[in-house]
Amino acid sequence: MAEKIALVDYGAGNLHSVHNALIATGASGVVVTADPDVVAAADRIVLPGVGAFGACRDALAGIDGMIAALDQRVRQEGVPFLGICVGMQLLADKGIEFGEHQGLGWISGTVHAIEAASADIKIPHMGWNDVTPTTGHDLLEAGEAYYLHGYHFDAADADDIFATTFHGKKLVSAIGRDNIVGVQFHPEKSQAYGLAFLTRFLEWKP
Repeated sequence: MAEKIALVDYGAGNLHSVHNALIATGASGVVVTADPDVVAAADRIVLPGVGAFGACRDALAGIDGMIAALDQRVRQEGVPFLGICVGMQLLADKGIEFGEHQGLGWISGTVHAIEAASADIKIPHMGWNDVTPTTGHDLLEAGEAYYLHGYHFDAADADDIFATTFHGKKLVSAIGRDNIVGVQFHPEKSQAYGLAFLTRFLEWKP
């Protein structure tokens, strides 16, 4: 029986491109859903996201029962979870973007604006850049991926950082713990590297 993969729909911008990328890996059980009951029964969960931290957090919280379903299925029951871009940033304790906003608090840290290390460093960080693993995590391989972000995840615990990238200074490229992984890059825009990453996620048994 094919696994049920819940792609959470909370109006987060890159939903359809992530869906298409998952289908391109050969996955057959992908369900785009805003239904907490579907999320609560999923075998794997993907949380995409593009936009401002606070607006995305409010949109997710605006779906009655969604955050509770995510918390139960991911943190209590341990199904594999992938957050992409703002979907990764929402794992933090809080985000500082147009004010201070509470995150999910799954991975301790704060999302701050990227500060340019020099005048020639352009913000937002946009385009292809490296993914440099910091651990031997099953999902992360060295390579290049596509980024588009003006804010970065400042992790409180270095052990939660799975990969970094360099844009004038080191920025977190991937974070996680146990069955939870979040990536700042966009696998759905990262061609062969991104599809290989998604394939590994769909085969991952944390």
